[in-house]
Amino acid sequence: MKLKTTLLATSVLTMFGGVASAQMANDMTIVSWGGAYQNSQLKAYVEPYQEMNPDVSVVWDESSAEAVAKLRAQDEAGNLTWDLVDVTAADAMRLCDEGLAMEVDHDEILAPAPDGTPASEDFGDMIVSDCFIPQIAYSYTFGYRNDVAEWNGNEPTEICDVFDLETFPGKRSLERRPHNNMEWALICDGVPRDEVYDTLETSEGQDRALAKLDEIKDQTIWWTAGADTPQLLADGEIVFGSTYNGRLFSLIVEQDQPVSMMWDSQSYDLDGWIIPAGLEEDRLARVLDFLYFATDTQRLADQAKYISYGPARKSSAPLVSDHAELGIAMGPHMPTNPENAVNSFVQNYEWWADYRDDLDSKFQAWLAR
Repeated sequence: MKLKTTLLATSVLTMFGGVASAQMANDMTIVSWGGAYQNSQLKAYVEPYQEMNPDVSVVWDESSAEAVAKLRAQDEAGNLTWDLVDVTAADAMRLCDEGLAMEVDHDEILAPAPDGTPASEDFGDMIVSDCFIPQIAYSYTFGYRNDVAEWNGNEPTEICDVFDLETFPGKRSLERRPHNNMEWALICDGVPRDEVYDTLETSEGQDRALAKLDEIKDQTIWWTAGADTPQLLADGEIVFGSTYNGRLFSLIVEQDQPVSMMWDSQSYDLDGWIIPAGLEEDRLARVLDFLYFATDTQRLADQAKYISYGPARKSSAPLVSDHAELGIAMGPHMPTNPENAVNSFVQNYEWWADYRDDLDSKFQAWLAR
């Protein structure tokens, strides 16, 4: 399956090269995450692409959080309705291993850097799978209300303050999956950072993480969409919540809510595209044409004008400038800014690709207790 789809991609690109013009579909269904992030994609490269290709229509599906399950279902039903899917690095690995995502030659299908550096070198270590086309580096971190009277002027500064209900009373929000929650729980239960994943491989380590989360379970609202925590914070329904750093940037800087960012122990992750395996040739041709444009150096730098996520290309970083509407410098708001990156950790994508299904089941069973 993987070899066949890779060869198909190459043959389509060969047709682009002048031998014959590939017939391209005029409709694309793009799967993403909604909210501020999806808007950054729309502004940075979807709308500019449509301006150059006015016959192309794009339908958005905000199902990226469920991409693995839904692509499995589409594959079983023999009804592939998605053309391009935005996923995390770990999910890209899972989909690639299962043959549900297409392997690609990054240098063959993506634009080189402006100085001619091949795409594979420009993206470098961000390419964590043969099926993964990187877009951004981002982080999961916490936002908190900075106007909570019960905190008596205290403000949280470290990840373990999330578990301190005495000093920082009030409702929290955490994502409704084990990802990040298990690592933060073990760190706050005394496990050294370099031993977190070894500990999580054991049943005892998993139980230890869940026991730590038990301490705040009845004070936690469990979120499933990136927009949930920002809305809960804005409404005052929670005092503390995890989400993507770009969502918090929008809440704090663009919406001027009484919320602050806590960068301590932010969890770095990567996000990017996968092409579903088995696309019809005209649909694949359109996707490849779009990707060549949407992942070039300028377009990834442009995305950072709308949201505080770091572009995946090395060549894009020097082009990151000011916010498109507010005119503020975006560099200080990036998760990779040195002042923000103190005490951060990088997720082990391969580990999560291997253990995600099993831990999902255990975590959901724990939630139901």
